[in-house]
Amino acid sequence: MEWRDEGIILGLRKHGETSVIAEVMTKAHGRHLGIVRGGRSKRLQPVLQPGNSVDLVWRARLDEHLGQYQVELLNARAGRLMESAIGVHGVQAMAALLRLLPERDSHPRLHDSFAIILDSLDTPQEAGALYVRFELAVLEDLGFGLDLSTCAATGAHTDLIYVSPKSGRAVSAEAGRPWADRMLALPAFLPDRTQACTSADMLDQAFRLTGYFLGRHVFEPRGVEPPISRESFCAAALRAMPQEPRVSPSLQEPIS
Repeated sequence: MEWRDEGIILGLRKHGETSVIAEVMTKAHGRHLGIVRGGRSKRLQPVLQPGNSVDLVWRARLDEHLGQYQVELLNARAGRLMESAIGVHGVQAMAALLRLLPERDSHPRLHDSFAIILDSLDTPQEAGALYVRFELAVLEDLGFGLDLSTCAATGAHTDLIYVSPKSGRAVSAEAGRPWADRMLALPAFLPDRTQACTSADMLDQAFRLTGYFLGRHVFEPRGVEPPISRESFCAAALRAMPQEPRVSPSLQEPIS
């Protein structure tokens, strides 16, 4: 058996004295493992770093075998990612999400999105919003996609400010008003791609939204805790966003 593909390094573990088992998110073959002979050498160590894109040739006698990789570097991102907290925690958080997928299931859209976000992590004010969309895409590929395009109650496409925690569907301001205290906030940039995420408050709402559904549908049923890397990335991304202006009490008009 043999195939050739491109992929992004997710992680490594030692194998024998000189080799490693590389975990790679490939474009056509999903999350796939393989042995890299001599992977701990000075030549290959810089190549086999999380976040780097590589060209792969995988060979095995049978398809179900672990197999071996031959790798060539395509895009060296790891050095740049290690320069910031957003980069370090971002690649780890997305790798943790991709490990939720069944091994060897093809998810080309997630591979491409992963690459795009990795190339944008040095733009902090874009990174958080892109990461949230990545979490939404992972939920969708796991079978738990949210419907944020129309109001679940009225079918309206405008004034969508809530998400039902039960159905995962958007709800308009008018329809959701009686149950506002039970709803999740829907930041405007998620249903409307023409809008940008412009503040830390908006991004925090988005993180809380995807975090709720990841917990409910993925982490809790599997009996696992959310990855620490997600919390660390969210904190770093929020610090990089503009903060909402807050009025000092001394500047407020007196109550008459």
